[in-house]
Amino acid sequence: QAQLEESGGGLVQTGDSLSLSCAGPARTFSSWGMGWFRQAPGKEREFVSATTRSGAGKMYADSVKGRFTISRDNYKSTVFLQMNSLQPEDSAVYYCAAGAYSRVPNSYTYWGQGIQVTVSP
Repeated sequence: QAQLEESGGGLVQTGDSLSLSCAGPARTFSSWGMGWFRQAPGKEREFVSATTRSGAGKMYADSVKGRFTISRDNYKSTVFLQMNSLQPEDSAVYYCAAGAYSRVPNSYTYWGQGIQVTVSP
């Protein structure tokens, strides 16, 4: 059972930046595509961003393109999500996931516990 642990969430104001981190097990981390998803109250979990095993391939949801940047450091077994120009509609619980390089939640095998990001108007 892989264990993923997110960190870096919190409460910020509109226009601020925030960086999320997700640490995974060192032995297997580099073998996974990694993704970020989010879920707001009353809404379905939605894709945010994903990166390939090497970090060379990246994709983003249209709603965050140009504002969010995904990266990974396989030596540190960590994937990052840099979020700039945050808007209230970005408020959600953010989850990191390990598995395939995909926009589809069911493509991922392991999930973190989630971390809250709240953007005040």
